[in-house]
Amino acid sequence: MSASVLIIGAVFLGVVALILFVAVAMRDKEVSQIEGRLNTITGKGKNDMTSLSELSHQVAKDMDAKGALDEFISKYLNLSLTFEQAKVEMSVVTFLGICVGLGFMGAFLSGFAGVSLVIAPFIGLMFAVLPFLWLVFRRKRRLNQFAAQLPEALELVARALRAGHSLAAGFHLVAQEMSDPISEEFGRVFEEQNLGIPFEEALENLTDRVPNLDLKFFVTAVILQRQTGGDLAEILDKIGHLIRERFKIWGQVQALTGEGRLSGIVLLALPPLLFITVYRMNPDYIQLLFTDDLGKKMLIAGIVSQLVGALVIRKIINIRV
Repeated sequence: MSASVLIIGAVFLGVVALILFVAVAMRDKEVSQIEGRLNTITGKGKNDMTSLSELSHQVAKDMDAKGALDEFISKYLNLSLTFEQAKVEMSVVTFLGICVGLGFMGAFLSGFAGVSLVIAPFIGLMFAVLPFLWLVFRRKRRLNQFAAQLPEALELVARALRAGHSLAAGFHLVAQEMSDPISEEFGRVFEEQNLGIPFEEALENLTDRVPNLDLKFFVTAVILQRQTGGDLAEILDKIGHLIRERFKIWGQVQALTGEGRLSGIVLLALPPLLFITVYRMNPDYIQLLFTDDLGKKMLIAGIVSQLVGALVIRKIINIRV
């Protein structure tokens, strides 16, 4: 067991060192490229023959490559947008390095504690998923806070419009008077339109950052009003009232489905806890699930049944309002 522990520890340290080396190398390369281009623009570069046209061509080429990469990541795993929605100041490389480090640490600690080498990789995988769960929880909490603040923000914008202020000034008032996260998001819209971005485009960027259905209703109403006219303050009051009524109905639904959610948690947590208990009491009895052919089939069937049951229970208790 000591040799296996040393091997796991060596692999863990090697992977962490490799991730840190790649992150530092990529950062140094990016910084050097930025410094070189700034020196070229300001005329301080060593290569005076480099023209601005060549520089612009290179920048456009890099932007196209970055756009293709961003498109690929956004299609499969857009962690940058998730970080922005969760307000996490961390790079993707650092986050993935933490996930890999926790995974190897979990496998190393489980092997050090005497857990079977067959189960240690699964424990390491569970540790590696923990940062993703934390990120999803933080994102969901921030989006829920935004949704709870949205009716008050719309009413504040409506009062600002009735007082004779512009819509942009109403957004600035929300950024000054209310707390995060809605103050930060509305303030960003105000700053974007101050920097020359069309107000409609700034609102669409807001809906991309905050996937909220009520916010999309608000943005659509604002864009239509700016194109066709109408009393925007009255529209905002109606949207705010509609959001408050939806929150009341959602609270009633949560109270009625509380028993189902608790039953789902108990039913989904019972098999893993029973597995751990039996493993601690009689490890040889559990090893048949990994060594015997019928045991492997039963284990796969149990995992699939757990996933199907979780989806069914979630479908029953998840009532959209």
